Amino acid sequence: MDAQGRGRADDIDPADQWVLNPDTGEYELRLGPSAPQSGVPAPRRPQPSETAPPARGRREAPGRSRPETPGRAVPPPRRRRGAPEEPLPGRRGRRPAKASKSKKVLLWTGGAMAFVLVAGAGGAYFYIEHLNDNIASVSDDGASTGGFQKDKAINILLIGTDKRTGKGNDSYGDAGSAGHADTTILLHVSKDRSNATALSIPRDLVVDVPDCPTTQEDGTQKIIPGTRQARFNTSLGQDGRTPSCTMRTVTELTGVKPDNFMVADFNAVKTLTSAVGGVEVCLGKDIDDPDSHLKLSQGTHTIEGEQALAFVRTRHAVGFGGDLSRIGLQQQFLSALMRKLKDNDTLTSPSKMLDLAEAGTKALTVDSQLDSIGKLKDLGLELGKLNTKNLTFATTPVIDNPAEKVKATVVLNESTAPQVFDMIKNDVSFTAVKEQKKKEAAAVAARLKGTKAPASEVRVRILNGGAVAGSAQETLSWLQVQEGVTKSENGGNAEQSLAKTTLEYAPDQAAQARRLADIMGLSGSAMKPGTSVTTSQGVPAMTLTLGKDFEGAGVSLTAPTKAPEGVQKSTADKVECAK
Repeated sequence: MDAQGRGRADDIDPADQWVLNPDTGEYELRLGPSAPQSGVPAPRRPQPSETAPPARGRREAPGRSRPETPGRAVPPPRRRRGAPEEPLPGRRGRRPAKASKSKKVLLWTGGAMAFVLVAGAGGAYFYIEHLNDNIASVSDDGASTGGFQKDKAINILLIGTDKRTGKGNDSYGDAGSAGHADTTILLHVSKDRSNATALSIPRDLVVDVPDCPTTQEDGTQKIIPGTRQARFNTSLGQDGRTPSCTMRTVTELTGVKPDNFMVADFNAVKTLTSAVGGVEVCLGKDIDDPDSHLKLSQGTHTIEGEQALAFVRTRHAVGFGGDLSRIGLQQQFLSALMRKLKDNDTLTSPSKMLDLAEAGTKALTVDSQLDSIGKLKDLGLELGKLNTKNLTFATTPVIDNPAEKVKATVVLNESTAPQVFDMIKNDVSFTAVKEQKKKEAAAVAARLKGTKAPASEVRVRILNGGAVAGSAQETLSWLQVQEGVTKSENGGNAEQSLAKTTLEYAPDQAAQARRLADIMGLSGSAMKPGTSVTTSQGVPAMTLTLGKDFEGAGVSLTAPTKAPEGVQKSTADKVECAK
């Protein structure tokens, strides 16, 4: 790439080469009159002498510019900030165009989110190719869903490693570390993009790491044996494990299968915070931590680079001095970074967007489903629909490991953790959302309210619509023998499979439906007012279709509607001070 391609030549600021096109709302590369022309010409208005069609039989090669002819206009340099705008001859002046919605999308998620780079990176082909070359990717080895989809909920696994790569990182992390999963966040974005949850998974959590098929550097496949009762952070790096192993461990732990992963090292925090001009954090007390090299006074500070890395690495100086306290500090930092990335000063600055593009594509490793700027842009635009007030940071509920005298690890809090995982699996928000959503939820909940018919009067036909084979018969036997629903029958397989179990009923069967919903543990959303069917005995009945979410007769299908008491959580729009 020549000097112009790198963004600076002859003391030209790269920000002055990228101009907002008011007609398209995109930034475009525009070189000054004295600058040599790149392989992609800047947009310009055609001159009258150029309107004639080219000679027959001659066609220009795609992507090549025509040599400049004497007298042909060259796009003028970008107007300096503060100087009056001069309208083009023969045209009225017009107001500066507002930044397009694509520039105002919420481009965030801290040191592990590559999509912060891409919404403003429209422009020259050669620069896009340069960014694509920056991106490092590794195989997901079949551990993902195959990549996020625009019409479904999104689950991205964000992994921060403790590997000592990059200049100036010798004093951080464990010497010689292969790069363990030191910081891990499962980011869930709802199907309607109205809310999201960023769930932190403690590195010292005791889990079962499953067997992991991995792709080696030479392209061969190797199955790395799993480990029972191991620290979560060993799911990466240990014994040659790749990010796909961490992905499988998260699926085993939470029941949520991630769509994609992103891995960041120490340099990601340093370079991304410097690219946006620093982020503002708050301390409730003075901190002087010789281990992380963080020294800050009480109050608000703008930090970047080495100081930002020290902030997210410190743990002995905050809270109880352990990893859980550091998780809270990291969540505060990511919230601050998101607010900075959402700020118009960042989104409308070409130089900052270019710096972010360079820093992010060099600092992050992604899975093979996210190995291009185009794919990252699509993900960024989906995430950009979210408001930070509906993004909740939460921590996996844990307790001290009762098997240890000296507390070094933690285990799941079995009374609350399953509920948190179920909320993510069932796309339930941790925050209050739009009023309309509340009204819809109230209407659905109302289906469960009212009189319930006796179990002996419930008539239902059971279909298998995606559950394990034999589930319909198992449920029939359970309802008849244990629950007294004797007027029921097995209808076999449904015509199509369903993700969720449903109960369809006619208006005059509402009391029966409420009784069966109570027995089955069905939510109001599973109840579908409709029509009845006729059983083999010729009587009207409801239709219970067991979906893929069915886990067995007697297992409740009601998703939790709020986070359990005591779960640590905060939202990204609020400023909190570390203590």
